[in-house]
Amino acid sequence: MLNSLRIALLQILTEGTLEGNLRKGLSYCKKAKNMGADIALFPEMWSVGYRIPENTDELKAGAISADSDFLCSFAKLAKELDMAIGITFLEQYDPRPRNTFCLFDRFSNRVLTYAKVHICDFGDECRLTAGDDFYVTDLNTEKGNVKIGAMICYDREFPESARILMLKGAEIILVPNACPMEINRISQLRARAFENMVGIATVNYPLGQPDCNGHSTAFDGIAYRASKSGFRDTLIVEAGEREGIYMADFPIDEIRKYRSHEVHGNAYRHPQKYKLLVSENIEEPFLRKDYRK
Repeated sequence: MLNSLRIALLQILTEGTLEGNLRKGLSYCKKAKNMGADIALFPEMWSVGYRIPENTDELKAGAISADSDFLCSFAKLAKELDMAIGITFLEQYDPRPRNTFCLFDRFSNRVLTYAKVHICDFGDECRLTAGDDFYVTDLNTEKGNVKIGAMICYDREFPESARILMLKGAEIILVPNACPMEINRISQLRARAFENMVGIATVNYPLGQPDCNGHSTAFDGIAYRASKSGFRDTLIVEAGEREGIYMADFPIDEIRKYRSHEVHGNAYRHPQKYKLLVSENIEEPFLRKDYRK
């Protein structure tokens, strides 16, 4: 039985250097463990504080490899704490770096690596390489196994991201973020949780980080309970603007029971009628000169 999965949303400011971010990140993981976390989750591109220089050489100099000391330190700590850690970083990659998330399980195994698919070609991310797929892993926690997927920030704005993760079996989706979280973006996450019957944990940088304002959130995806009449808000946590650790308790067993009989997710879909969704044709008013496949 997995009655509750506790995810620590690390809504924290960066230190301005890789070494400083490493020290602070390790410290906050220890704090999260002391608060009872099963997973500690970082905001988007923690290694550099979501900084994407215009200069190509400077950009590449800030990128780190997937087997760097920075990543290995979090893997080692995950085993020491008996807690999974979802760390984010600017990854060395050819021809341009990637915006990447890695999940280390409580045994220090790298069980999921995901590079942001929907990169913002209209902004600084035009200098990055996009990922090419979405992934789900079976995460072993001391309370039991849970299927975890990941998407990053702008991925949220495409229903296909969470839908693919649901179809691959995700029960919880982890979402590192770095942007102003306001009612519309938060509503997108609420919708992704509702329509796929999944839990969604999103962590943003606090106020003080450029172009960020906190408001990390968690939704459990359970829109109604048999024991109560009417609908309920699936929001279980919404942080304020300040730096801190915000704990989200996901009722995994209840989510699984809910998914076994309710009408959303993959219960009544008709994929044979959705062929237009995989068309690569783009017409006005959606043509953009900076779009990259």
